[in-house]
Amino acid sequence: MTEFSYQLYSSRNFPPLSETLGMLGRLGYKQVEGYGALFADTDALDDLKAGLAASGLSMPTGHFGLDMIRDEPQRVLDIAGALGIQGVFAPFIAPDQRPADAAGWRALGEELSAAAAPFRDAGLTFGWHNHDFEFAATGTGEMPLDLILAGDPDLALELDVAWVVRGGQDPLAWIDKYAGRIAAVHVKDIAPQGECTDEDGWADVGHGVMDWQAIMAALRETGARWFVMEHDNPSDHERFARRSIETARTL
Repeated sequence: MTEFSYQLYSSRNFPPLSETLGMLGRLGYKQVEGYGALFADTDALDDLKAGLAASGLSMPTGHFGLDMIRDEPQRVLDIAGALGIQGVFAPFIAPDQRPADAAGWRALGEELSAAAAPFRDAGLTFGWHNHDFEFAATGTGEMPLDLILAGDPDLALELDVAWVVRGGQDPLAWIDKYAGRIAAVHVKDIAPQGECTDEDGWADVGHGVMDWQAIMAALRETGARWFVMEHDNPSDHERFARRSIETARTL
């Protein structure tokens, strides 16, 4: 039986964190995924660790900014060690920092390859998490995600399936293409056109337009270890967490 995780970014607008962790434990989640803001204050890590333990949760994966990964690898390793994180994922690059051409995206992959060394040496999974901008073809016709992954054949992928769709792509084709490199998945859904506008067009898993039965069947044939619920802007995080895990249990 899959132990589903929850990206805590989904609940960033619903403090306090301790109550969120308790809610997730009661709903049956076993794992959560951390994100940058939770790791900004190293003095708060003990409280986070205690909150996870009290709620019966673990944190096997975390998102860390590329700057921290590149410039402060020992800090990332210390945080991972304190919280039991096994997978470190770089989640994003700001629009003003994104490459303008294929060579730039390939160079980003090579930069990630160089940054990966201390994490791999520590036995951690290291990878990239996509959004939709990696599916805007370059002037050569190549996709940024292909170019990033070409920079390091060992770079893992945390595939955000809904962002693949938002990028105008077929998720099943990309799952098949990188089946051996998918280490984690963001399980999220897209609302029907014109609905959930107050939630940026996202939906609770199973309440949108994505065929999660087929997608999950394909993902189970890959190397994915972690399945992480996410909603970028829920109006009610308890509703999202509850309805999504109810759907996930049927997949």
